[in-house]
Formats: sequence, structure tokens, C-alpha cells
Amino acid sequence: MNKSHDASSGIDDALIAEATAQLNQEIKVLDTWLAELAQASTSDDESMAAYQSYMDMRASRCEMLSSLLNQTKSTGENSE
Repeated sequence: MNKSHDASSGIDDALIAEATAQLNQEIKVLDTWLAELAQASTSDDESMAAYQSYMDMRASRCEMLSSLLNQTKSTGENSE
């Protein structure tokens, strides 16, 4: 490998690590919000809409994280 490929790989690794950490943090925040809404004594339309929105956002983050991890695995296998 040449130096530019090594540097590019290092940047990619750093971006992947940062993206993974960011997605995990966002999922934790959404889990907290969902738990708070689930424990709230009100279940008006606005609360229900917020709950559904947060569930959708969480599912999206989980899909992105899964795709990122799958891409990382396949990239790692190809570089060996």
C-alpha cells in the first residue's frame, strides 16, 4: 500500500468510529425520550405523535448503524 491509501484508510477509520459513536449516542437519547414519554401520565395526540416520531427516528438510527457496521465488516474483509 502507498502512503496516501494508508492516510485515506486512517481517515475513513476515524470517520467510521465517529459516526458509530454519534449514532450510539443518538439512540441512547431517543431511548431516554421514549422512556419519559412512556412513563408520562398523559397520552394525548401530541404525546402519541412524538412517541411515534421518536420510534421512527430510533429505527432509522439503528438501520444506519447496522449498515455502517456491515460496510465496515465487508471493507475489512476486502482489505485482507
